[in-house]
Amino acid sequence: MAYATQDTTRAQSGLGNRISAFVEGLRENAARRRLYKQTMSELQSLSDRELGDLGLSRSMIRRVAWQAAYEA
Repeated sequence: MAYATQDTTRAQSGLGNRISAFVEGLRENAARRRLYKQTMSELQSLSDRELGDLGLSRSMIRRVAWQAAYEA
């Protein structure tokens, strides 16, 4: 007697893996956005003198925050 089976686990796991990767990407992007916003906020709250002590000027804040969040 022969049995016919259909293997759908690969298709389902492939879709599940893609969905998991998509959700993980969303979480990672949200974490990077939070880090960018937090870095911007903290640097903007510093005085010009404090920024100077760090070797930064006010015009560099956006770039430094971007590098901290997206290039690290």
